[in-house]
Amino acid sequence: MTKESREGKALNISETTMPCLLGWRGKVYALVGLAASLVVAIIFATTLGSVHIPFSACFEVLLSRLPFISVDSAWPQTFSTIVLDIRLPRILLSGLVGAALAVAGATYQGLFRNPLADPYLIGVASGAGLGATIAFLTPFTLQWMSFGAVPLFAFIGGMGAVAVVYSLARVGKTLPATTLILAGVALGAFLASITSYLMTICGEELHGIVFWLLGGLSLTKWAEVWTVLPCVLAGIMVIGLHARPLNVMQLDEEQAQQLGIEVERVKLTLLAAATLITSAAVCFTGLIGFVGIIVPHAVRLIWGPDYRFLLPLSTLVGGIFLILADTLAHTLLPPTEIPVGVITAFCGAPFFLYLLRRRKGLAFF
Repeated sequence: MTKESREGKALNISETTMPCLLGWRGKVYALVGLAASLVVAIIFATTLGSVHIPFSACFEVLLSRLPFISVDSAWPQTFSTIVLDIRLPRILLSGLVGAALAVAGATYQGLFRNPLADPYLIGVASGAGLGATIAFLTPFTLQWMSFGAVPLFAFIGGMGAVAVVYSLARVGKTLPATTLILAGVALGAFLASITSYLMTICGEELHGIVFWLLGGLSLTKWAEVWTVLPCVLAGIMVIGLHARPLNVMQLDEEQAQQLGIEVERVKLTLLAAATLITSAAVCFTGLIGFVGIIVPHAVRLIWGPDYRFLLPLSTLVGGIFLILADTLAHTLLPPTEIPVGVITAFCGAPFFLYLLRRRKGLAFF
Protein backbone atom coordinates (compact mmCIF):
# COMPACT_ATOMS: atom_id res chain seq x y z
CA MET A 1 0.00 0.00 0.00
CA THR A 2 1.41 3.38 -1.00
CA LYS A 3 1.62 6.37 1.30
CA GLU A 4 -1.12 8.12 -0.68
CA SER A 5 -3.52 5.22 -0.36
CA ARG A 6 -2.81 4.85 3.35
CA GLU A 7 -3.41 8.53 3.90
CA GLY A 8 -6.64 8.35 1.95
CA LYS A 9 -7.72 5.45 4.10
CA ALA A 10 -6.86 7.38 7.26
CA LEU A 11 -8.65 10.53 6.19
CA ASN A 12 -11.77 8.49 5.44
CA ILE A 13 -11.63 6.41 8.60
CA SER A 14 -15.32 6.99 9.27
CA GLU A 15 -16.26 5.26 6.04
CA THR A 16 -13.85 2.35 6.50
CA THR A 17 -14.80 1.51 10.07
CA MET A 18 -18.52 2.18 10.22
CA PRO A 19 -21.16 3.44 7.84
CA CYS A 20 -21.82 7.16 8.37
CA LEU A 21 -25.42 7.84 9.19
CA LEU A 22 -25.07 11.49 8.15
CA GLY A 23 -22.89 13.31 5.66
CA TRP A 24 -20.94 16.47 6.31
CA ARG A 25 -23.99 18.67 5.91
CA GLY A 26 -26.04 16.55 8.29
CA LYS A 27 -23.30 16.69 10.92
CA VAL A 28 -23.07 20.47 10.63
CA TYR A 29 -26.84 20.66 11.10
CA ALA A 30 -26.47 18.38 14.13
CA LEU A 31 -23.86 20.72 15.63
CA VAL A 32 -26.12 23.73 15.16
CA GLY A 33 -29.12 21.87 16.53
CA LEU A 34 -27.24 20.62 19.58
CA ALA A 35 -25.86 24.09 20.27
CA ALA A 36 -29.42 25.46 20.23
CA SER A 37 -30.55 22.54 22.42
CA LEU A 38 -27.80 23.37 24.92
CA VAL A 39 -29.08 26.95 25.23
CA VAL A 40 -32.66 25.68 25.68
CA ALA A 41 -31.49 23.16 28.31
CA ILE A 42 -29.72 25.91 30.26
CA ILE A 43 -32.81 28.14 30.27
CA PHE A 44 -35.11 25.21 31.05
CA ALA A 45 -32.95 24.13 34.01
CA THR A 46 -33.08 27.64 35.49
CA THR A 47 -36.89 27.39 35.74
CA LEU A 48 -36.85 24.35 38.01
CA GLY A 49 -36.23 24.29 41.74
CA SER A 50 -37.95 24.98 45.03
CA VAL A 51 -39.19 28.26 43.50
CA HIS A 52 -40.74 27.88 40.08
CA ILE A 53 -39.81 30.65 37.65
CA PRO A 54 -41.57 30.90 34.27
CA PHE A 55 -39.50 30.09 31.21
CA SER A 56 -40.10 33.55 29.73
CA ALA A 57 -38.91 35.25 32.93
CA CYS A 58 -35.72 33.15 33.01
CA PHE A 59 -35.07 33.95 29.37
CA GLU A 60 -35.51 37.67 29.98
CA VAL A 61 -33.27 37.61 33.07
CA LEU A 62 -30.50 35.90 31.13
CA LEU A 63 -31.04 38.12 28.11
CA SER A 64 -30.71 41.24 30.25
CA ARG A 65 -27.14 40.25 31.13
CA LEU A 66 -25.97 40.21 27.52
CA PRO A 67 -24.10 43.29 26.26
CA PHE A 68 -25.89 45.85 24.05
CA ILE A 69 -29.31 44.39 24.95
CA SER A 70 -31.84 46.29 27.03
CA VAL A 71 -34.75 44.46 28.63
CA ASP A 72 -37.43 45.99 30.85
CA SER A 73 -37.24 44.29 34.25
CA ALA A 74 -40.85 43.25 34.76
CA TRP A 75 -39.90 40.34 37.03
CA PRO A 76 -39.32 40.40 40.82
CA GLN A 77 -35.75 41.09 41.98
CA THR A 78 -35.72 37.74 43.75
CA PHE A 79 -35.96 36.04 40.34
CA SER A 80 -32.71 37.66 39.25
CA THR A 81 -30.97 36.57 42.45
CA ILE A 82 -32.20 32.98 42.18
CA VAL A 83 -31.41 32.62 38.48
CA LEU A 84 -28.07 34.45 38.32
CA ASP A 85 -26.52 33.74 41.72
CA ILE A 86 -27.87 30.31 42.67
CA ARG A 87 -29.00 28.29 39.66
CA LEU A 88 -26.94 29.55 36.73
CA PRO A 89 -23.48 28.80 38.26
CA ARG A 90 -24.56 25.25 39.02
CA ILE A 91 -26.00 24.75 35.55
CA LEU A 92 -22.91 26.13 33.79
CA LEU A 93 -20.57 24.04 35.95
CA SER A 94 -22.56 20.89 35.20
CA GLY A 95 -22.37 21.69 31.49
CA LEU A 96 -18.60 22.22 31.68
CA VAL A 97 -18.08 19.00 33.63
CA GLY A 98 -20.27 16.99 31.24
CA ALA A 99 -18.41 18.37 28.23
CA ALA A 100 -15.02 17.70 29.84
CA LEU A 101 -15.82 14.09 30.78
CA ALA A 102 -17.34 13.33 27.37
CA VAL A 103 -14.36 14.72 25.44
CA ALA A 104 -11.86 13.02 27.76
CA GLY A 105 -13.67 9.71 27.34
CA ALA A 106 -13.70 10.05 23.55
CA THR A 107 -9.99 10.89 23.62
CA TYR A 108 -9.04 7.87 25.72
CA GLN A 109 -11.17 5.56 23.59
CA GLY A 110 -9.41 6.73 20.45
CA LEU A 111 -5.95 6.87 22.01
CA PHE A 112 -6.11 3.34 23.40
CA ARG A 113 -8.44 2.00 20.67
CA ASN A 114 -10.46 0.52 23.50
CA PRO A 115 -14.27 0.87 23.63
CA LEU A 116 -14.22 0.38 27.43
CA ALA A 117 -11.92 3.33 28.08
CA ASP A 118 -13.29 6.22 30.13
CA PRO A 119 -11.78 9.35 31.72
CA TYR A 120 -10.93 7.42 34.88
CA LEU A 121 -9.04 4.61 33.14
CA ILE A 122 -5.50 5.48 34.22
CA GLY A 123 -6.02 6.56 37.79
CA VAL A 124 -7.65 9.99 37.86
CA ALA A 125 -10.68 8.80 39.81
CA SER A 126 -8.76 6.82 42.42
CA GLY A 127 -6.20 9.59 42.87
CA ALA A 128 -8.84 12.30 43.16
CA GLY A 129 -10.91 10.14 45.52
CA LEU A 130 -7.95 9.55 47.80
CA GLY A 131 -7.02 13.23 47.75
CA ALA A 132 -10.56 14.28 48.63
CA THR A 133 -10.76 11.69 51.42
CA ILE A 134 -7.51 12.94 52.94
CA ALA A 135 -8.86 16.50 52.76
CA PHE A 136 -12.02 15.50 54.63
CA LEU A 137 -9.89 13.94 57.37
CA THR A 138 -7.39 16.80 57.61
CA PRO A 139 -7.66 18.20 61.17
CA PHE A 140 -6.69 21.76 60.24
CA THR A 141 -8.37 24.29 57.95
CA LEU A 142 -6.77 24.88 54.57
CA GLN A 143 -7.94 27.49 52.07
CA TRP A 144 -6.98 27.72 48.40
CA MET A 145 -8.19 30.94 46.85
CA SER A 146 -11.82 30.94 48.04
CA PHE A 147 -12.06 27.12 48.15
CA GLY A 148 -11.49 24.56 50.86
CA ALA A 149 -9.00 21.72 50.89
CA VAL A 150 -11.19 19.14 49.11
CA PRO A 151 -10.95 20.46 45.51
CA LEU A 152 -7.24 21.24 45.90
CA PHE A 153 -6.38 17.78 47.24
CA ALA A 154 -8.63 16.09 44.67
CA PHE A 155 -6.98 17.94 41.78
CA ILE A 156 -3.47 17.16 43.05
CA GLY A 157 -4.44 13.53 43.64
CA GLY A 158 -5.88 13.06 40.15
CA MET A 159 -2.95 14.69 38.35
CA GLY A 160 -0.40 13.01 40.62
CA ALA A 161 -1.86 9.53 40.04
CA VAL A 162 -1.63 9.91 36.27
CA ALA A 163 1.92 11.25 36.56
CA VAL A 164 2.93 8.14 38.54
CA VAL A 165 1.19 5.84 36.02
CA TYR A 166 2.96 7.61 33.16
CA SER A 167 6.38 7.26 34.79
CA LEU A 168 5.77 3.57 35.50
CA ALA A 169 4.53 2.76 31.99
CA ARG A 170 7.10 4.71 29.97
CA VAL A 171 9.72 2.52 28.31
CA GLY A 172 12.58 4.64 26.99
CA LYS A 173 11.02 7.16 24.62
CA THR A 174 7.88 5.11 23.99
CA LEU A 175 4.65 4.74 25.91
CA PRO A 176 3.02 1.34 25.26
CA ALA A 177 -0.75 1.69 25.56
CA THR A 178 -1.22 -1.75 27.12
CA THR A 179 1.41 -1.07 29.78
CA LEU A 180 -0.19 2.31 30.53
CA ILE A 181 -3.62 0.76 31.02
CA LEU A 182 -2.26 -2.03 33.24
CA ALA A 183 -0.29 0.44 35.34
CA GLY A 184 -3.40 2.60 35.69
CA VAL A 185 -5.55 -0.32 36.78
CA ALA A 186 -2.95 -1.52 39.30
CA LEU A 187 -2.34 1.92 40.82
CA GLY A 188 -6.06 2.65 40.81
CA ALA A 189 -6.77 -0.51 42.80
CA PHE A 190 -3.99 0.36 45.25
CA LEU A 191 -5.22 3.92 45.83
CA ALA A 192 -8.84 2.75 46.07
CA SER A 193 -7.88 0.29 48.80
CA ILE A 194 -6.28 3.11 50.79
CA THR A 195 -9.41 5.22 50.34
CA SER A 196 -11.60 2.32 51.51
CA TYR A 197 -9.49 1.88 54.63
CA LEU A 198 -9.64 5.59 55.46
CA MET A 199 -13.43 5.49 55.06
CA THR A 200 -13.66 2.76 57.70
CA ILE A 201 -11.92 4.94 60.29
CA CYS A 202 -13.25 8.36 59.31
CA GLY A 203 -16.18 8.45 61.73
CA GLU A 204 -18.62 11.32 61.22
CA GLU A 205 -16.94 12.42 57.97
CA LEU A 206 -18.15 9.27 56.20
CA HIS A 207 -21.34 10.84 54.84
CA GLY A 208 -19.48 13.73 53.23
CA ILE A 209 -16.90 11.42 51.68
CA VAL A 210 -19.51 9.04 50.24
CA PHE A 211 -21.58 11.90 48.82
CA TRP A 212 -18.48 13.41 47.19
CA LEU A 213 -17.48 10.08 45.68
CA LEU A 214 -20.97 9.70 44.17
CA GLY A 215 -20.78 13.17 42.60
CA GLY A 216 -22.78 16.30 43.25
CA LEU A 217 -23.01 19.98 42.33
CA SER A 218 -24.78 21.48 45.33
CA LEU A 219 -23.69 24.92 46.61
CA THR A 220 -21.84 25.72 43.37
CA LYS A 221 -20.52 29.29 43.18
CA TRP A 222 -19.32 31.48 40.32
CA ALA A 223 -15.72 31.15 41.54
CA GLU A 224 -15.79 27.43 40.76
CA VAL A 225 -17.13 28.08 37.26
CA TRP A 226 -14.39 30.63 36.49
CA THR A 227 -11.74 28.23 37.84
CA VAL A 228 -12.88 25.23 35.78
CA LEU A 229 -13.72 27.16 32.60
CA PRO A 230 -10.18 28.00 31.38
CA CYS A 231 -8.87 24.49 32.12
CA VAL A 232 -11.71 22.81 30.25
CA LEU A 233 -11.62 25.21 27.28
CA ALA A 234 -7.84 24.93 26.92
CA GLY A 235 -7.90 21.13 27.17
CA ILE A 236 -10.76 20.73 24.68
CA MET A 237 -9.07 23.07 22.21
CA VAL A 238 -5.81 21.13 22.41
CA ILE A 239 -7.63 17.82 21.91
CA GLY A 240 -9.68 19.27 19.04
CA LEU A 241 -6.52 20.34 17.22
CA HIS A 242 -5.45 16.66 17.27
CA ALA A 243 -8.65 15.33 15.69
CA ARG A 244 -6.90 14.29 12.46
CA PRO A 245 -4.01 12.48 14.25
CA LEU A 246 -6.63 10.64 16.32
CA ASN A 247 -8.37 9.55 13.11
CA VAL A 248 -5.09 8.31 11.66
CA MET A 249 -4.14 6.48 14.86
CA GLN A 250 -7.29 4.35 14.59
CA LEU A 251 -5.41 2.34 11.92
CA ASP A 252 -2.45 1.52 14.15
CA GLU A 253 0.53 3.38 15.56
CA GLU A 254 3.00 2.05 12.99
CA GLN A 255 0.93 3.24 10.02
CA ALA A 256 0.30 6.55 11.74
CA GLN A 257 4.06 6.98 12.15
CA GLN A 258 4.57 6.24 8.45
CA LEU A 259 2.00 8.90 7.59
CA GLY A 260 4.01 11.54 9.42
CA ILE A 261 2.24 11.54 12.80
CA GLU A 262 4.60 11.96 15.75
CA VAL A 263 2.79 9.26 17.71
CA GLU A 264 4.59 9.58 21.04
CA ARG A 265 4.28 13.36 21.12
CA VAL A 266 0.59 13.14 20.23
CA LYS A 267 -0.04 10.52 22.90
CA LEU A 268 1.68 12.60 25.58
CA THR A 269 -0.18 15.77 24.56
CA LEU A 270 -3.57 14.06 24.50
CA LEU A 271 -2.95 12.31 27.82
CA ALA A 272 -1.97 15.59 29.46
CA ALA A 273 -4.96 17.49 28.03
CA ALA A 274 -7.51 14.77 28.86
CA THR A 275 -6.10 14.38 32.38
CA LEU A 276 -6.20 18.13 32.95
CA ILE A 277 -9.85 18.55 32.01
CA THR A 278 -10.88 15.43 33.93
CA SER A 279 -9.06 16.50 37.11
CA ALA A 280 -10.41 20.03 36.83
CA ALA A 281 -13.93 18.65 36.40
CA VAL A 282 -13.97 16.16 39.26
CA CYS A 283 -12.16 18.27 41.86
CA PHE A 284 -15.32 20.33 42.47
CA THR A 285 -18.06 17.85 41.62
CA GLY A 286 -16.79 14.44 42.72
CA LEU A 287 -16.63 11.28 40.67
CA ILE A 288 -19.51 11.44 38.19
CA GLY A 289 -19.54 8.18 36.29
CA PHE A 290 -20.88 6.94 32.95
CA VAL A 291 -20.74 10.31 31.15
CA GLY A 292 -17.28 9.69 29.72
CA ILE A 293 -18.08 6.26 28.35
CA ILE A 294 -21.74 6.58 27.32
CA VAL A 295 -21.75 9.96 25.57
CA PRO A 296 -18.87 9.28 23.11
CA HIS A 297 -20.34 5.91 22.20
CA ALA A 298 -23.82 7.38 21.69
CA VAL A 299 -22.39 10.10 19.45
CA ARG A 300 -20.28 7.56 17.56
CA LEU A 301 -23.25 5.27 16.99
CA ILE A 302 -25.44 8.10 15.71
CA TRP A 303 -23.03 10.33 13.78
CA GLY A 304 -19.99 8.17 13.09
CA PRO A 305 -16.44 7.92 14.49
CA ASP A 306 -14.76 10.81 12.63
CA TYR A 307 -13.02 12.75 15.41
CA ARG A 308 -13.38 16.04 13.54
CA PHE A 309 -17.09 15.82 14.41
CA LEU A 310 -17.02 13.34 17.28
CA LEU A 311 -15.20 15.75 19.62
CA PRO A 312 -17.45 18.83 19.18
CA LEU A 313 -20.59 16.70 19.15
CA SER A 314 -19.49 14.94 22.34
CA THR A 315 -18.81 18.33 23.93
CA LEU A 316 -22.38 19.48 23.30
CA VAL A 317 -24.09 16.17 24.12
CA GLY A 318 -22.04 15.76 27.31
CA GLY A 319 -22.98 19.25 28.48
CA ILE A 320 -26.69 18.74 27.75
CA PHE A 321 -26.74 15.30 29.34
CA LEU A 322 -25.20 16.37 32.64
CA ILE A 323 -27.28 19.56 32.87
CA LEU A 324 -30.46 17.51 32.56
CA ALA A 325 -29.16 14.80 34.90
CA ASP A 326 -28.24 17.34 37.58
CA THR A 327 -31.60 19.08 37.18
CA LEU A 328 -33.31 15.76 37.76
CA ALA A 329 -31.04 15.05 40.74
CA HIS A 330 -32.19 18.07 42.74
CA THR A 331 -35.85 18.18 41.62
CA LEU A 332 -36.91 14.53 41.63
CA LEU A 333 -37.30 14.04 45.41
CA PRO A 334 -37.32 17.50 47.01
CA PRO A 335 -35.96 18.55 49.44
CA THR A 336 -33.60 15.54 49.22
CA GLU A 337 -30.88 15.77 46.60
CA ILE A 338 -29.85 12.59 44.81
CA PRO A 339 -26.14 12.28 43.92
CA VAL A 340 -25.87 13.13 40.24
CA GLY A 341 -23.64 10.09 39.65
CA VAL A 342 -26.61 7.90 40.54
CA ILE A 343 -28.77 9.72 37.99
CA THR A 344 -26.19 9.45 35.20
CA ALA A 345 -25.88 5.72 35.77
CA PHE A 346 -29.63 5.16 36.06
CA CYS A 347 -30.48 7.20 32.95
CA GLY A 348 -27.38 6.63 30.87
CA ALA A 349 -27.04 2.86 31.00
CA PRO A 350 -30.57 2.00 29.67
CA PHE A 351 -30.23 4.64 26.92
CA PHE A 352 -26.89 3.20 25.89
CA LEU A 353 -28.31 -0.33 25.82
CA TYR A 354 -31.17 0.96 23.66
CA LEU A 355 -28.69 2.43 21.19
CA LEU A 356 -26.75 -0.83 21.13
CA ARG A 357 -29.95 -2.70 20.38
CA ARG A 358 -30.85 -0.30 17.55
CA ARG A 359 -27.34 -0.28 16.04
CA LYS A 360 -26.04 -3.71 17.03
CA GLY A 361 -24.85 -4.37 13.51
CA LEU A 362 -22.41 -1.44 13.62
CA ALA A 363 -18.92 -1.52 15.10
CA PHE A 364 -17.54 1.04 17.52
CA PHE A 365 -14.21 1.49 15.65
